[in-house]
Amino acid sequence: MKLSLYNTLTKSVQEFTPIHDREVHMYSCGPTVYDHAHIGNLRSFLFPDILQRSLRVICGYRVKWVMNITDIDDKTIRDSAIGSPKWKFEFGTQTSDPKENVRLLTLYYEQAFKRDLELIGIKKSDFSAMPRATDYIKEMQALIVSISSQGFAYESEGSVYFNVAKWREHEQYGRLFAIDLEHFKAGVRIDADEYSREQVSDFVLWKAVKDNEPFWDFPFEGKNLKGRPGWHIECSAMGQALLGLPLDIHTGGVDLRFPHHEDEIAQSKAGYGCETAQFWCHNEFLEVEGKKMSKSLGNFYTLQDLLNKGMDPLDIRFSMVNAHYGSVFNFTEFGVESASKARKRVQEYIYACFEGNVGHDHHAEELYQLKQEFFGALCDDLHMPKAIEALFTFMKNTPAHILSNRDRPSFLELMNDINDIIAVWTIAPRPEESIPDEVKKLAEIRWNAKATRDFALADDMRKQIAALGFAIKDTKDSYSIIKE
Repeated sequence: MKLSLYNTLTKSVQEFTPIHDREVHMYSCGPTVYDHAHIGNLRSFLFPDILQRSLRVICGYRVKWVMNITDIDDKTIRDSAIGSPKWKFEFGTQTSDPKENVRLLTLYYEQAFKRDLELIGIKKSDFSAMPRATDYIKEMQALIVSISSQGFAYESEGSVYFNVAKWREHEQYGRLFAIDLEHFKAGVRIDADEYSREQVSDFVLWKAVKDNEPFWDFPFEGKNLKGRPGWHIECSAMGQALLGLPLDIHTGGVDLRFPHHEDEIAQSKAGYGCETAQFWCHNEFLEVEGKKMSKSLGNFYTLQDLLNKGMDPLDIRFSMVNAHYGSVFNFTEFGVESASKARKRVQEYIYACFEGNVGHDHHAEELYQLKQEFFGALCDDLHMPKAIEALFTFMKNTPAHILSNRDRPSFLELMNDINDIIAVWTIAPRPEESIPDEVKKLAEIRWNAKATRDFALADDMRKQIAALGFAIKDTKDSYSIIKE
């Protein structure tokens, strides 16, 4: 199967073919490690995870996936400064060296971020690299020199800026996002790493050092510019160093289209003479209970916040991935509860394929149809809701107990592939659970009550069993006790 994706660069859904034979080079903008990642951030990382898994499983491609770690920018410098309240946490002992303080702060949050990824089902082993920006300072400096040599950068007061006006004489600026260029003023400079779309102006490639800030030496046109790289330059330099430009796919949240990704396109082409990527893929925002996530509204959650509420990280993953990446996702506790129930329904079906009565019906045609519909939906711009709907339709129309001995292994083999993408189920027999004698006794009373049509007693037993944390799964001739 061929996979098609919405390409922000062309504003259309296009069939994807890798530049390199059978190997996809994909780069994802990673976290700025000055704080714990919130659930909106996690959605931006779940999207490329599902994408790279689909490319591997459905298309059979090898995938080289790089996600950068931004460990030097305005925020990391601010929060690692002497007197920052962030130091009440266990980063280590604050020093008199600003560069060491940034390292301690960012390492702490980088490790926390990687733990979150593992909890939510994103495997470290699937990344080719997760490089820190500070390990690629020389590559960034070399790119800045190259951009300057082509006439698209200039130095001012120890900083180096990209000359947008000069670039617009040669190339389009605003390919990913409709930018208002009417009010663009040539020569106006922005030092901030992040700024709004209304601030179309020359952006900083290298920032001059300020008092008590970390810095690196940068020999530039006969001067030593003490400072540090701007935020935008890191992804161009690291993408080139680790994957080579142009990339096959570059991912990120919609908020990164401008200025970050637009500036990447400009500086990469100016310095390397090539496009940054053939596909730019962006996931939409996440809301909480229908509102923009905000600390002031009290609806700002990290993964740990949700775990403290008793949520299972796999239920959180399933709730997030069971939505189209290109639509705004409304995160709700009810949604996670619904996802949990749906996930467990599939898990029970899988367990049933390892146990119970053997059916005699053959469903090879239905299994083939499920495979075509599930993977076909994902090949259509990763339409996960349609894919999941196909799975539940199959389960509804083809209960596990009617599957034949020939069909059950075929279903489990297909579920192995499906789970290699969604990664929320266990494709194995039901684990043995220690069922308390009290629960077993209640279950036996319930079964006998049903047999004598004493449904009131049976229902009372069911409620008592549920209060003890268990549920009963009835089959035609027996039942099983399930830990909830």
